[in-house]
Amino acid sequence: MEIKLNKEFITLGQLLKVTDFISSGGEAKFMVNELNISVNGERENRRGRKLFSGDVVIIEGKKFEVI
Repeated sequence: MEIKLNKEFITLGQLLKVTDFISSGGEAKFMVNELNISVNGERENRRGRKLFSGDVVIIEGKKFEVI
């Protein structure tokens, strides 16, 4: 699934909300440690991680490409 940017970047926490893995931003703090998340092939658990165009994020086996 493609995630289109309106700005220069999106944070991992915002991506979790946009993709409905969480319902509020406050949940991101806990869910980044609970969910199996990788960014460009590396495990990630920082909700503030900036994602730019071209980044590939896999959350619980579902692939998202930031464009």
